Amino acid sequence: MKRSCGVLMPMSSLPSPYGIGTMGKNAYQFVDFLKRSGQHYWQLLPLGPTSYGDSPYASFSTFAGNPYFIDLDLLVRDRLLKKSEIEERFWGKDNTRVDYGAIYENRFPVLRLAYARGKERFADAFAAFRAENASWLENYALFMALKVHFGMRSWVEWEDEDIRLRRPDALARYRSELAEDVSFYAFLQFLFFRQWKALRAYAHKKGIEFIGDVPIYVALDSADVWSEPQFFQLDENNLPTEVAGCPPDAFTADGQLWGNPLYDYDAMKKDGFGWWIRRIEGIGKLYDVIRIDHFRGFESYWAVPYGDKTARLGRWVKGPGMDLVGVLTSWFHDLRFIAEDLGYTTPEVEKLLSDSGLPGMRVLEFGFDPTGDAPYMPHNCPVHSVCYIGTHDNETVRGWVSGLDGKTRRFAGDYMHITPDEGWCWGMIRTGMATPSSLFILQMQDALELPKSARMNTPGNPSGNWQWRMKPDAVTPELAKKLLAYTRLYRRA
Repeated sequence: MKRSCGVLMPMSSLPSPYGIGTMGKNAYQFVDFLKRSGQHYWQLLPLGPTSYGDSPYASFSTFAGNPYFIDLDLLVRDRLLKKSEIEERFWGKDNTRVDYGAIYENRFPVLRLAYARGKERFADAFAAFRAENASWLENYALFMALKVHFGMRSWVEWEDEDIRLRRPDALARYRSELAEDVSFYAFLQFLFFRQWKALRAYAHKKGIEFIGDVPIYVALDSADVWSEPQFFQLDENNLPTEVAGCPPDAFTADGQLWGNPLYDYDAMKKDGFGWWIRRIEGIGKLYDVIRIDHFRGFESYWAVPYGDKTARLGRWVKGPGMDLVGVLTSWFHDLRFIAEDLGYTTPEVEKLLSDSGLPGMRVLEFGFDPTGDAPYMPHNCPVHSVCYIGTHDNETVRGWVSGLDGKTRRFAGDYMHITPDEGWCWGMIRTGMATPSSLFILQMQDALELPKSARMNTPGNPSGNWQWRMKPDAVTPELAKKLLAYTRLYRRA
């Protein structure tokens, strides 16, 4: 990975008139901003369809795209919608926050209008898309149609055991009964990937590549688990025996209970890890570089008994290690990977990272301990690493600084030579740019010098996350010029 830099900016955080960022005009303008400011990468959060809680890390499918990101103005251009049909809807009252309730209530009725007009007009292209993506699309579309049929409840709560357990007669019956809804959800994917393919081609033409996350786990309430239960640790009723989480630590006395079903790695290995190969192949249609979330879980993972209310009583279980990581890194020659190796680490995790050859991560907000030489201090960042000021799970710079004790704040300010004229946000951008790390990624909130209210996610907080949006006039030529100057100075342009 050559010396370069980029910006972490969630798709949902882009401005748009319709409540949430999309793959429309503002996405293209953001690509132009990245080009003008000397950036090479646009890092995104996962683009999958979100479920209860709105987290992009809990998706109904590891393959599908989020219908919220389909740009409505582009559908007007394609004569699938009328401008009045989208302007009459309520998309939220605050253009700096996503109102997911309003989006959920209003987006799908509008998209059904687009489907009614487009299913015949794009019949040939739609049929070709369905055929090309049949291995995941048909299961996903049926899963979503079934969720609507059963009141959007999790599939583990569906009354009809025959379809919950995917018995052949039930699958055939529901495919017939719900054929129109199945076609609708498949068509949304056709629209999503049509718009994404155009945006990605434009970005590549401008020299911008995409970095995206692959969450290590998938959601229990997903087409992935429902359609291929043999690859997960489930009982005879297809309910989890244990679920994923993190152990208690200095920050969380109860640990973190994620609740994702755990993989049956023995079954996956017998299949040649085909499920993972198909997964990465699908994600490769979205991104150029894939950040493997919670990489340490490949070495060993925290397994919590299903039904527990906290993660306290979990246990460490050995993961697949290089058996799986080696398959992924050797199979995909056109993709590059980043290992998210943050959190609780061990010599075994460090060895797995070394054996994989993947760059790990360094987070500057973890790096300023006035009592010692912390591994995340800027001068300790290896060349073969990716440096962040903070990730989507961390504070903005202004939020981080406001929470420091006096001693740490003085030490960090002296180390980075923070001045009143430059300020903390750009002082930390400068520090990150100057590190030895081959790649440096900054959060857009920090380039805009936003306060802690712009934080994207607070782990462990069940509400109030994933809502920040950038104001429509935030990106200016002056901002691009300033970021370009820093980028060129530290030889990352």
